[in-house]
Amino acid sequence: MHYQLTFPSRRIHAAVALPPSKSISNRVLIIHALAGGNCLPANLSDCDDTRVMVEALSRRRGEGEGVIDIMAAGTAMRFLTAYLSVTPGVHVITGTERMRQRPIRILVDALRELGAAIEYMENDGYPPLRITGKALAGQAISLKGDVSSQYISALLMIAPTLQEGLRLSLAGEIISRPYIDLTLQLMETFGVQAGWDSESSLSIRHQPYRSTPFTVESDWSAASYWYQLLALAQSGEVELRGLLPDSHQGDSRGAEIFSRLGVSTTFTDRGALLKKTGCCTARLDEDMTGVPDLAQTIAVTCALLNIPFSLRGLQTLKIKETDRMAALIAETAKLGYAIGERNNAELFWNGERIPPQEQPLIQTYEDHRMAMAFAPAAIRLPQLAIAEPQVVTKSYPAYWEDLKKAGAHIQTVH
Repeated sequence: MHYQLTFPSRRIHAAVALPPSKSISNRVLIIHALAGGNCLPANLSDCDDTRVMVEALSRRRGEGEGVIDIMAAGTAMRFLTAYLSVTPGVHVITGTERMRQRPIRILVDALRELGAAIEYMENDGYPPLRITGKALAGQAISLKGDVSSQYISALLMIAPTLQEGLRLSLAGEIISRPYIDLTLQLMETFGVQAGWDSESSLSIRHQPYRSTPFTVESDWSAASYWYQLLALAQSGEVELRGLLPDSHQGDSRGAEIFSRLGVSTTFTDRGALLKKTGCCTARLDEDMTGVPDLAQTIAVTCALLNIPFSLRGLQTLKIKETDRMAALIAETAKLGYAIGERNNAELFWNGERIPPQEQPLIQTYEDHRMAMAFAPAAIRLPQLAIAEPQVVTKSYPAYWEDLKKAGAHIQTVH
């Protein structure tokens, strides 16, 4: 099945209730469980990743031994691996075929250094895992700074439960500091003192979490697709409800990036008001360290606006839901753009065009962000279609319905 998209008007006017933040929801669920809270945080994301996290955590409370299938939820795999390591019982955690191909050795090795009992059940270095949860002593460990921030966040969130706490040193370039800072901020909200000792090390002593009422804010990653749609539109404005100007979400940086792609942001008491300005930079050279989830959106936007670009700091893209670099290059080629990559960490386009397909069908590779980053292109390419559109449920279940509210016509083709 695929969706055929058209926008009868290139003038966009919409008010959108964005989904709650997946990044915050999944972190706060782990922290809430470690705090022993009874009432779930309010306004949790309704996406696949968060729903499997809620189910997994509720099962751990009510059962001893069992299998947790987190499907394609990478965040859940990393966070739950750490959480289950300090949760008494024998736990098996597995996922989809793609999830069983995504490496987890770095996190497992770090947890084993702390005393965790984790076994690989099939291929060494990959899920599924058998975890025997127990109290861990804690100690000083070191990781490379360019690993996924989810490994680091997973360790940080369990750190207060370790009998001797945790001192974590990060060597080299730290590529996802905003996500680490988000984790620290949420830990502090739940009563834990946590922070940086220096530019490259963090210390967290043994201390209890405090159960705290909490409401999840709207998702800045989801907001990026509305910035993109407006950037590609002829004119218009979009109100995105629930966005906070002082958010700790790393992807809030998207507002500044899109200001150079023709979209302004004004904050109100209801959220953010986006307006098409049309004032675009001639070229975009951007270090995407800390905001890799914006890469697909920015690349597609720049290409369609005919803005050459270089997006650096993307070394984690190859181990996401798919190899996002390869997927992006393959699918933008269908639209007539020859995007290249360098050193497994940079995407670039120098303006080179190739013959486009007349009716491009964008493959989504079981990756929600491929679907959502290409769909706004239909406002300029009315023959565009998106394959397997249901993948958006991973982070933004109402995405297609919200696009319809903004004027999109969506036809289902089997």
